[in-house]
Amino acid sequence: MSDTVRFAGPLESMTIEDGYDPIGWVALTGEAAEAIAGHELARRLELGKRRGLGSVKVTARIGDNEWQTSLFPQKSGGWFLPVKKPVRLAEGLDFGDAIEGELELH
Repeated sequence: MSDTVRFAGPLESMTIEDGYDPIGWVALTGEAAEAIAGHELARRLELGKRRGLGSVKVTARIGDNEWQTSLFPQKSGGWFLPVKKPVRLAEGLDFGDAIEGELELH
């Protein structure tokens, strides 16, 4: 089962530990979040269990860059998409920039 979801949102930052670079991420909301939640539910019903922390494996694409990662549900109802530093650098992205991309849900 593989679905494709388009998304758009600002690139946000979060500091995990002092002395280290912040990580980049995008909050996935609205129709994208609903599609991801539906996919996660279908996988859970198919497999009979949730993946760790309710995550969903994806292939993410922003511009010319593609990478494997996982989405994580947020308490607010949306999803958390981590954006790797090499992707941010290759695409010339700064925190606060509006970005668009695509997710292939696995």
